[in-house]
Amino acid sequence: MLGHRFTDFIPDPKENKSDFDKLLDIFLQLLVITSGDVSEALSWLSNVDKQYNLTSDAYGIGDFIEDLKDKGYITDENPEGKFEVTAKSEQKMRSSALEEIFGKLKKSKRGDHKTNYGGLGDEQSTDKRDYQFGDTLEQISMTDSLRNAQINHGLDSFMMTEGDLEIMENEYKTQTSTVLMIDISHSMILYGEDRITPAKKVAMALAELITKKYPKDTLDIIVFGNDAWQIEIKDLPYLQVGPYHTNTVAGLELALDLLRKRKNANKQIFMITDGKPTCLKEGIKYYKNSFGLDSKILNRTLNLAKQCRKLRIPVTTFMIASDPYLKEFVKEFTKVNDGNAYYSSLQGLGHLIFEDYRRNRRKKF
Repeated sequence: MLGHRFTDFIPDPKENKSDFDKLLDIFLQLLVITSGDVSEALSWLSNVDKQYNLTSDAYGIGDFIEDLKDKGYITDENPEGKFEVTAKSEQKMRSSALEEIFGKLKKSKRGDHKTNYGGLGDEQSTDKRDYQFGDTLEQISMTDSLRNAQINHGLDSFMMTEGDLEIMENEYKTQTSTVLMIDISHSMILYGEDRITPAKKVAMALAELITKKYPKDTLDIIVFGNDAWQIEIKDLPYLQVGPYHTNTVAGLELALDLLRKRKNANKQIFMITDGKPTCLKEGIKYYKNSFGLDSKILNRTLNLAKQCRKLRIPVTTFMIASDPYLKEFVKEFTKVNDGNAYYSSLQGLGHLIFEDYRRNRRKKF
């Protein structure tokens, strides 16, 4: 009989959360959905409280608002006296998005990506090899080299030659520059489906992941509608869809401009979209066609995909749609670029992006 086996009891962290922390999780989610509108988020929170009894007589929404102010999550110190989000809330939203999307991410000792290439890197691997001219003293495995000397020359007349030396192979650490393109055309909120909120969460999670785990990497974020422009990481919670068409060409052109300024050898583009290219800018005018794949727009887009391939910049497309003719467009775009494409549901978007990001860190483009 084995008897009883006892292990450490690890309580569910959620069970130990304070009333404030429980409400804060919901409030941060609402802030992302309302694009950073604190008053609207608090109004929604009050309605949720009425429906699900989130608070009690001991701690109500009013107490929560005061705690938000005291703890520095919101402020009303402005001429209008209007509630505004603080930098602390922005960072908390990013970390919450990272936990929500990449919660099963395993911790590692170092915050850098490795390639399969050995050489004069700055982190030792388990691989070993014979000494070569140019290797440094720090690379010599003394224990293995001494053992080799004893085996080769015996213990009576100990000596060590170059042939006894064994080297610990080092690994390169890669630095990768990524541009994340987010479609903010009107279709991202059409048909009763909110596609922009998951896209924002993914962008915030990716930004937090790179900032904390891979600080040597760079991440630039682009939004594209009729035009394309760069936004800061801190602007992500406030991102909104506009009455725009989809100018994929403008997004890719801006992405290439940003990546040209990066000195890293590894560069890539992630594009989150739910539709086909429908717009071009010619001078000061826009050429638009929302009624199918326009050959003029399509050819310009494919030419840029080909240009990215020549520059060895893969484009990974995350298509949040399942229309057959859209899949054909993405398939052709991916073939020309030699990149990757995923037809993702909103729920699985974050995991797909993370896995592709991590996989690309292990290879040299």
